[in-house]
Amino acid sequence: MLHDELAADPGPNQMLVRTIYLSLDPYQWGRRRSGMEAVGDVCHGRTVSQVVASNLAGYAPGDYVFNTNGWQDYGLVGEGIDVFGYMFPRRLDPSVAPISTAVGILGMLGLTAYAGVKVQCQPQLGETVVVSAASGGVGQAAGQIAKIHGCRVVGVAGTPEKCAFLTEELGFDAAVCRRSADYAAELARACPDGIDIYFENVGGDVYEGVLPLLNRRSRITLCGMISQYGNTDGRDAGEVWRETGASVFRRQDVEVHPLAVRNFVADWQDRFLTEMAGWMADGLVKYREDIRPGLENAPAAFADMLSGGNFGKTLIQVSEDPTRE
Repeated sequence: MLHDELAADPGPNQMLVRTIYLSLDPYQWGRRRSGMEAVGDVCHGRTVSQVVASNLAGYAPGDYVFNTNGWQDYGLVGEGIDVFGYMFPRRLDPSVAPISTAVGILGMLGLTAYAGVKVQCQPQLGETVVVSAASGGVGQAAGQIAKIHGCRVVGVAGTPEKCAFLTEELGFDAAVCRRSADYAAELARACPDGIDIYFENVGGDVYEGVLPLLNRRSRITLCGMISQYGNTDGRDAGEVWRETGASVFRRQDVEVHPLAVRNFVADWQDRFLTEMAGWMADGLVKYREDIRPGLENAPAAFADMLSGGNFGKTLIQVSEDPTRE
């Protein structure tokens, strides 16, 4: 449900904020399908907003904040913790980084990549890391974090243009187009020493191409399965995924780490922000955003993202960003 009406005046310890950027992420589909949100509820979504009016100590009109307005133009915000364990609101400083990065590379997206690669899989110098949906927001970060740790990084993406971006702009060692008729063979050629770490975002045919290349005691971080989110056959996508790889997992003693970013916020958020900001300042991490204008275009942009039509971290620009020239 999209809301475009001005919210009520803020009550005690609240503030009224105007949405500037809305983050679109695959997990939002799962929230709807699981019944966490009823028909008519405002769709969940992390946002970057500007304070319009404030009765919350320490915040004034004009301040920029990270919060969870959802798919609406305005929202009422008090202090709290969102569904992923993030404290909100969080003040943003436009002089440190573009405010849009708070729902991207310096937000949940970046922490997801950091938790999956660095914390769960503990990459070692010279290992081969494969990242699916590698040109998306999480994939970009995951691959670059692996490069920083001295790994050979192979990205899987949906078009030759995206593959070129991975190697020419982000410094991946190789990239393979998942739509290629010879995808499995091309992936094998890109990984002559097998695969030590796989960052799973897609599932399906991409995953099936990875399975025969997994080395003994390789590690998988199971972040998502975009290819399965539209399934209507009633089967649990995670169970299907595990059944497909079960024999390989047993034979190769593969470690599978389900990735829920909420489990890493309390212990890793501050360290992540410090390290990521440093990597960005040193030019070791770059990022690309896919910003679509207009809240009314969110449903179409969301469907486009799930089908691979995005190029970078997908955002809806709901209103003017005064910090951008």
